[in-house]
Formats: sequence, C-alpha cells, structure tokens
Amino acid sequence: MHVWCVTVLALLWLTVGASAQTPNPMAITVEQAVAEALQRNLSILAERYEIPRAEAEVIAARLRPNPVLSLGGDHLDVLGTGYDAINNAGPPEYAARVDWPLERPSKRRARIAVAEQARAAAEFRLQDALRQLTLEVQQAFVELQAAKESLQLARANQQTFEELVAINAARVRAGDLAPIELVRTRVSAIQLNQAVIQAETRWRVAQNRLQALMGRAEALDTFEAVGDMRRDDLPPGLSPLLSRALDLRPDLRALRAEQARTLADLKLQIAQGKIEYTVGVEYRRQQGLAGTGNSLGLFLSLPLTIYDRNQGGIARAQAEIRQSELRIAALEREIRAQLEATYAQCRAANTVLLSFESGLLEQARDVLNVTEYAYRRGEASFVEFLDAQRTYNETMQGYIDARAEYARLRFTLDNLTAQGTP
Repeated sequence: MHVWCVTVLALLWLTVGASAQTPNPMAITVEQAVAEALQRNLSILAERYEIPRAEAEVIAARLRPNPVLSLGGDHLDVLGTGYDAINNAGPPEYAARVDWPLERPSKRRARIAVAEQARAAAEFRLQDALRQLTLEVQQAFVELQAAKESLQLARANQQTFEELVAINAARVRAGDLAPIELVRTRVSAIQLNQAVIQAETRWRVAQNRLQALMGRAEALDTFEAVGDMRRDDLPPGLSPLLSRALDLRPDLRALRAEQARTLADLKLQIAQGKIEYTVGVEYRRQQGLAGTGNSLGLFLSLPLTIYDRNQGGIARAQAEIRQSELRIAALEREIRAQLEATYAQCRAANTVLLSFESGLLEQARDVLNVTEYAYRRGEASFVEFLDAQRTYNETMQGYIDARAEYARLRFTLDNLTAQGTP
C-alpha cells in the first residue's frame, strides 16, 4: 500500500511538472514565426508552383518531334461515274504515308539548356521571395516587441497616476492639498489613459500584421512575441559582407541564371535559323480494271530559307543578353549601396543605444524616483513631478525605439548579405 501511494504521488508530480513546463502555444519566437510563415504564407505557396511549372518546361524541351501519319484515298468512284474500259477512269488509289522530322541535335540541346536555366532562375526567385518574406516577418516581430514594451510602459505610468489620484484625493479631503492639484492629477491620468489606448491599438495592429504574414487565417488576441530584441554586435568590416552578398544573394543569382538562359537562347535561335529536313515514306495501292498494283514512295522536304532565317529571334536574343548584363551590373551596384547605407545606419543606431545604456536610463529613473518621493511627501510641486515623469517616459520610449531600430537594421543587414536565407 505504501509503495502504491508513492507511485501515485510520483505520477501526479510528473504530470503537474510537465504541465507547468509546457510552453504557451500562443507565445512564439522570431525563429518560429519565420518558420511558420515560410510554410503557410499564401504568396509563398503560390510562388512555389513556379518550380514544377519550370520543370514541366524542361520535360517539354527534352521531347523529340512526333512523326506524322497520313492516310488517303484518291480517284474514288463515290459519285457514281462507274469506272469501265470505255471511260478508262480511275483507278482508285489508297495511300499510307509517314513523315519524320529530323531535328538537329544542337537545336534540342539548346532548347533543353534554355529550359534548365529558366528552372534555375525560378528556383533562385523562390529563394529570394523566401528571403524577402523572412525580413518582413522579422521586422514585424520587432515591431510587435516594441509595441509590447511601449504598452507596458504606458500601463505602468497609468497605474502610477491612478495611485496618485487616490492619494491626492485623500490629501484634499484632509486639507493637505489644494483641489486644483487633484484636478491636474486627474487630467494627467486621463491623458495617460489615452496613451494606453493608443499603445494597445499599436500592439493589436502589430499582432495582426505578424500573424497575417505567418499565413494565419484568423488573428488571435492571445498571440505573444517572446524573446529579447536583437542586440548582437556588428561585424567588424563591410568587405566580407559585400563578398558574401555578391556570391549568395538569390536575386543576383537569379539574374545570372537568366543571363545563362539568354546565352542558351541565342544558340537556340541560331539553330532555328538553320533548315530542318523531313523524310517520308509512302505505300500506295492502285486497284483498277487492268489489275492491281502496289508502289512505294520516298520523300524529302526542306524549307528554302530565302527570306526568313530567324533574324528576328536572333536579334531579340542578343538584345536580351545585353539587357541581362546591365541588370546584373545595376543590382550589384544597388547591393553595394544598400549594404554601405545599412551598415552605417547600424553603427549610428549602436551609438545611440550606447548613449542610453551608459547611464542615461539610470539617471532618468533616479530623477523620477526622487521627484515622485518628494511629491508624495509634499516637498515637490506637481509641475516638477510631471516634468520628471515626462523626461523618464521620453527616455524610456526613446530607448525602446532605439533598440527596435537596431534590431531591425541588424535583421536587414543579415538579409542583404543572404545570411539566414532559407
């Protein structure tokens, strides 16, 4: 009996402990948000179909032209003429013919190369869409984190002033405080209530935006972002980041694949300007008054390229090659400019953060605590307390915004260099 009780208690303890350690299913980290978005975002789901579509084009490019079967009857007595020795009409003829196009091997190889490079470009475009969605989710996650902290700050201020309203009301009843001070406190409390409403609205909007990016059909009110805002150090230099971006950015690799496709297309257009042969064989049967006969026919057909030698297709492919070269050069310049600007912004945001963390926050908090203590004891005026409260709020909100800005820029910098790209 004693062993049984101990076993039951142990099971209960494990059950309670497991339930206590079970994470909140509505609390999500930035990595989980990105993973869910990549799986459920409708735009990405639609973009993924570009890959099987491109693979179908490769399958079609590998196919060889089909032979053509022709069946025919000629000189048939279907109008009732009556073939005889007098009119010597006919005889009826029946034929079966097969024509087989002889495609140049170079044309088929070029066609397959065009389709394969188009598939590679589609794959890189999908990767770039995933990269862009990843950044959007990360930015939205940071916005939700910042909105949550701003809401907590507004609610803390609201609670402080609600306590002050109660204290001042008691002091007015006791005759220790002028009624005008109570009115000022209540007006400030109303303003802080409005600030809480605005902060809650911003938080709800951030919630809905992030969940929409994650592909959720309905936004949940209990949805919560967990984890600290990103605060890791900057890379020591810009050159490695630039080299990585020029090597790994999927949008740039998609343009390079598109350039390879245009080169293959030029070869295809040149091949299509060459003549193609078609060989045929025909079996023909004649059945007349004088007897029957079987015959075999051989045919060779080819176009005479007097006018059309696919000059338009060749010129178009040459123009696309030059266009792809310019697009690659333009994107490389854009990547370089974006990296330089983002890196500079990260350094500036880091400087702002360090200014907050080097003692400014503690000073503003100490001034507020001292002023609030003095005001509760009647040794400081309400204007002085409001000024200290305003300074503290602006400092804390500035710190929240600075942390959010730095986190957004760090995610942007990684995204520009294709770090963390799925």
